[in-house]
Amino acid sequence: MSVHPASTLLLVSGSVRRGTVNSAALATAASTLPGGWQATMYSGLADLPHFSPDLDTDGGPRPVLDLRAAIRNADALLFSTPEYAGTLPGAFKNLLEWTIGDTVMTGKPVAWLNPSTAPRRAAGTYQALRTVLAYTAARIVEDACLDVPVERGQIGADGVVTHPDVRRRIGGSVRALTASAPNGR
Repeated sequence: MSVHPASTLLLVSGSVRRGTVNSAALATAASTLPGGWQATMYSGLADLPHFSPDLDTDGGPRPVLDLRAAIRNADALLFSTPEYAGTLPGAFKNLLEWTIGDTVMTGKPVAWLNPSTAPRRAAGTYQALRTVLAYTAARIVEDACLDVPVERGQIGADGVVTHPDVRRRIGGSVRALTASAPNGR
């Protein structure tokens, strides 16, 4: 009997703050993964240097190499980011900029969870994410992109959303994304 290695969903929060609603949405996504999948939370956002083509030699600085390796080793990516001044937070945009000159995102299935309780206010943020992802040549899985308002009171002590309907909707997004991966199960 051959054992298939688990497929990996890379979870990327656009916030450098701990305990955010975005991180809770991603932790909830990890808890709803179908069999044969594992989740990895990217935690190096605050360590990335400001993007500069002058630094992008020999693969870039160590934090950039780690980011690119995490993406390369993932079978799919799921993002969740807060809105900041009507668009993407600078640190998250910086992360995305480090992926544009490299083909690491080319063809990767990606989606996002927008947990804002004011989704219209965050609409510009996710439109900006869509625009930047187009430059990375990632494959946006439309059926997996989700506006799912999450209130702080819906997050348990373990950092996972407890509201059954919100969990169900996040699980549906995760299933759509993982099913779209080349070796989706």
